[in-house]
Amino acid sequence: MVKRFLSNHFYLFLLILSIYSYPSSAATRYNVLSFGAKGNGVTDSTQAFNETWAAACGSAESAIIYVPKGRYLLGSINFQGDCKNSDITLRIDGTLVAPADYRVLGQADSWLSFKGVSGVSVIGGALDAMGTALWNCKAKGSNCPNGATTLSFSNSNNIRINGVMSLNSQMFHIVINGCQNVLVEGVKVIAAGDSPNTDGVHVQLSRNVKISSSSIKTGDDCISIGPGTKNLFIEDVTCGPGHGISIGSLAKDMNEEGVQNVTVKNTTFLGTQNGFRIKSWARPSNGFVQGIWFMDAVMRNVQNPIIIDQNYCPHNLNCPGQVSGIQISDVTYQNIRGTSATAVAIKLDCSTKYPCRGIRLQNVNLKYLNQVAQSSCSNAVGKELGMVQPSNCL
Repeated sequence: MVKRFLSNHFYLFLLILSIYSYPSSAATRYNVLSFGAKGNGVTDSTQAFNETWAAACGSAESAIIYVPKGRYLLGSINFQGDCKNSDITLRIDGTLVAPADYRVLGQADSWLSFKGVSGVSVIGGALDAMGTALWNCKAKGSNCPNGATTLSFSNSNNIRINGVMSLNSQMFHIVINGCQNVLVEGVKVIAAGDSPNTDGVHVQLSRNVKISSSSIKTGDDCISIGPGTKNLFIEDVTCGPGHGISIGSLAKDMNEEGVQNVTVKNTTFLGTQNGFRIKSWARPSNGFVQGIWFMDAVMRNVQNPIIIDQNYCPHNLNCPGQVSGIQISDVTYQNIRGTSATAVAIKLDCSTKYPCRGIRLQNVNLKYLNQVAQSSCSNAVGKELGMVQPSNCL
């Protein structure tokens, strides 16, 4: 089963990469300066960017939207499809900056939103969402807006995000929602370790997504994987500070799509709250988690290197207090080493009604204060292969 799973993933992502392996035919170039944008960081360039997108989207030929060096002040923008062509590149050599007043973006769902597009690439540049003021507002418990996601793609396909830096997002940095065939590579995410709800990359209701060669420093999950995610491949990602790579939280709703075929390899976690986490609320749900492979990871001073939490309830507020209906099966942890910041390095707290099944721990070596760490497992069924420290969990 494992070999078939790997080969399927390998074949899948060769197909995804092939989407971008051929250069575009001669593309029409649209410079935002020609539409009135100003790179002085003061003049509102929102309308100029909207007009540039309208021209590129309305072209029957491949299009490049070019953003030269400079700082471009932008409000919330919706880059809407359907376009007349399926090859539009947004090439950013400058910095897009949000208004200093967090309330301008705070009521919007997203700052830069792509909806119903096909064949769009966002290449290079920095996205500075100026989120610090909103974080401070939330820390004071004031009447604050939720905040905006910095960059979102929804109901789109054949998407590439390459070499983008996301700074100080108000909420999530990058969201992939209802999409297929997405490549996220060479991304840098930077936000304070205590910034609230600033997930680095969030994927849900999407399939055939690859995230690679990226560095994520933030205040919430480095990568969060929501319901309806299928065929996700994560490779060469460094996480920290942050809350790790998480599947969930799940069981928010009774009717919920499952998460399946997720591979995470060659990752490093630095001082994070979690390493690999699967989390679900303790309430009924028909959702599931199946076919997950966490492999080749280094943990450095991570509080919970390996954790399944089916009684998830942050801050212990308004906990449902029921039993999780999420069925977790076929999860492999292989070649994971490093140090835990707590005595319990492996914690599998599974549903009493639907125990975790097919859990495999293979070649795991986690220490706490230069000693063998501890493990804690409830309602988990599986096996240990090779050297596993801490052991005696399954």
